[in-house]
Amino acid sequence: MRIYGDSISGNCLKVKWAANHIGLSYEWIETSVLKAESRTPEFLALNPAGQVPAVILDDGRPLAQSNAIILHLAEGSDLIPKDAYERAKMLEWLFWEQYSHEPYVAVARFQVRFLGKAAHDLEPKIVERGKAALQRMDDALAGKTFLVGERLSLADLALVAYTREAEDGGFRLADYPNLPPWIARVERALNIAP
Repeated sequence: MRIYGDSISGNCLKVKWAANHIGLSYEWIETSVLKAESRTPEFLALNPAGQVPAVILDDGRPLAQSNAIILHLAEGSDLIPKDAYERAKMLEWLFWEQYSHEPYVAVARFQVRFLGKAAHDLEPKIVERGKAALQRMDDALAGKTFLVGERLSLADLALVAYTREAEDGGFRLADYPNLPPWIARVERALNIAP
């Protein structure tokens, strides 16, 4: 399997972390978004959307979109709950992550850290919705170890990617007391450096 990903992207790291946790072998192909390497004719032949991550599976078939990729890779693993309701709750978090978390927390981080924008110059809607997303997670984690059930799932893996980097976008994790300990638990469970 080949994973085309940019190491600055939480969406790409989700795929790497899932593959590592499950014990899959792969070749990582660093594909810089900042250098427009996902816009070359060669890359667009693999993923016409021009986005990373993208994978070429062992059988040669391509697959894109981080949450679709991690769902495919984790099929049958301990990252997907066996209980049907818990599996549906995991999917609920994955859909929410791409619609209500990533477009705000990740975008703020990218604009501040990689484009050099001052946090106070971010579009107010991005900041407001980013804070709302972090609050939603903080509330959900009150008295809980993980987002779904009692063990690590793809919900945690997907949401930790940009939540752990939220301060790079001007958000204060200290304002959300349940998030830092959850981040530490997920990092330990996935064996990723803080």
